[in-house]
Amino acid sequence: MGDRVGTGFDVHALVESRPLWIGGVKIEHDKGLEGHSDGDVLIHAIVDALFGAMGAGDLGEHFSSADQRWKDAKSSSFLKYAKEMMRQKSLELVYLDSVVMAQRPVLKPYMKSIRENLAGILECPVDLISVKATTTDHLGFLGREEGMAAQAICLLRSSGAK
Repeated sequence: MGDRVGTGFDVHALVESRPLWIGGVKIEHDKGLEGHSDGDVLIHAIVDALFGAMGAGDLGEHFSSADQRWKDAKSSSFLKYAKEMMRQKSLELVYLDSVVMAQRPVLKPYMKSIRENLAGILECPVDLISVKATTTDHLGFLGREEGMAAQAICLLRSSGAK
């Protein structure tokens, strides 16, 4: 199978009265992300990147928002599912790079916890996981704090490949 690259992107609106989850870590903020599940925009982008590298479709194909089983589900369960699919296909993570786009909150204090959480779920060293954060300098819906977005790219390799 060799090396496989995948990309993922996700966006969710910010809403009142919901907790904010990024990378499976609860973030202190006055709003959370709207979504059928917990709305974890980072994990959704990462899972889409992993599915893309595996040729396995996208998040909606595996976890449809029309399916009540996924209502308010923890997105970390989606990442665990993708990790199991990787194992079944004899694929291992070579590297994952991602970026969260939001005006607020400042994510720097949470980055270590986010990377450690993702590495734990993916059963890999933390140094194979890159998570960055950026703003849009108050431009667009992200700058107006109406939502958050995330993008991810990953490289997978057959477990037997050198």
